[in-house]
Amino acid sequence: MAANVSFQCTVITPERQVLDAEATFLAFPAHDGEIGILRDRAPLLCKLGTGVLRMEAGPQNQRLFIDGGFAQVLRNQVTILTEQALRTEEIDVEQTRAALAEARARRTSTPEETEARRREILRQQAKLKAANPA
Repeated sequence: MAANVSFQCTVITPERQVLDAEATFLAFPAHDGEIGILRDRAPLLCKLGTGVLRMEAGPQNQRLFIDGGFAQVLRNQVTILTEQALRTEEIDVEQTRAALAEARARRTSTPEETEARRREILRQQAKLKAANPA
């Protein structure tokens, strides 16, 4: 990988380091929209949302499901600290579809329950999107 276009990307959860690789482009879900990163980006610290992290590294592109946390970009090093990160091969599509159907069918009676249901639906949809990029 050409040293003048790549940067280091690390994804860490409380349990493990999920990714530590060079990338030429990275996109991840911030709390208020998607952010794209290229080499020599200005320093950044932001809160993450739930969604798909996309990393391009020449012919080896990767997708991860991430669920909240924080991202730091500093001196061509991107560090993602997240509660949960799953590689596409770690996502059980049938189980995720079942969890999505269950969340959609869940009845709520308080604003808090409604918000929790909404977050769970978004979480399961993001997992499916990470597992099935089409």
